[in-house]
Amino acid sequence: MNGLNKGIRKVEIALRWDPSPSGQPSTDLDLVAAPYLAGDTQGDPAYVVHFDSRSPDGTITLNRDSKDGKGFGYDEVMTLELDRLAERYARVAVGVIIQQHQGLRTFAAVTNPGLRIREGYDVLAEDDFGGIPDATAARVAEFVRDGSGPWEFRPGVLGFDGDPATFTRTMGAPRRP
Repeated sequence: MNGLNKGIRKVEIALRWDPSPSGQPSTDLDLVAAPYLAGDTQGDPAYVVHFDSRSPDGTITLNRDSKDGKGFGYDEVMTLELDRLAERYARVAVGVIIQQHQGLRTFAAVTNPGLRIREGYDVLAEDDFGGIPDATAARVAEFVRDGSGPWEFRPGVLGFDGDPATFTRTMGAPRRP
């Protein structure tokens, strides 16, 4: 790695979906982020940032939260200020959860979902969840670093099944081949 590479510094994760059809229960998707300590990057997260919360140090913030997908553009937006995150953290996993208020709902039942991950104006990844239609949640990104080195982005959407509480405990599990 060359000395001029600063790695990933500040990232915006944006999520959109269309409102449910008339007469149907509303669809509620949520962004979640979980930092992991350097000594335990695959275990339990140090904490979880989700609706109605932010990181204790203010480096991970949910800027916009929607409960129904009504609005223009992206309905949920989260900012990760990785360059400000303490050196004791070596990994951050980011996920999307479909709230299950009205019974089982998968990505196949969400109208026009979309994900965009960008640093500044540079789009790092986009997805429509079409590869995981039967999942109720998904890990959508990982950011990792060695020691105090630069943060690197690991793209990839990995689907999960289960309730939101289970997902927040397992979203950081190693990928299975």
